[in-house]
Amino acid sequence: MAYDEERLARLLQALPPAPEAWVRAAQELPLSRRELDVIVARAEADARFREALIADLEGALAAEGFEPDERTLERLRHLLAS
Repeated sequence: MAYDEERLARLLQALPPAPEAWVRAAQELPLSRRELDVIVARAEADARFREALIADLEGALAAEGFEPDERTLERLRHLLAS
């Protein structure tokens, strides 16, 4: 069955709005990714910072002014463990 753009638009309009939590998460995702990239790049370049992250992830990040969300913390834990 082929769908044209107008039909697809009508089908999308018929859907209920996305839950507010989904919208917020989608809005925050690019910022979280940028923050993660900055932290990882710094950890790769700075051995002391990397050691501090391994010893006390949340404390080291707070000391440097980072306020990552739980998803970013979980991703960092995974990256530091490997």
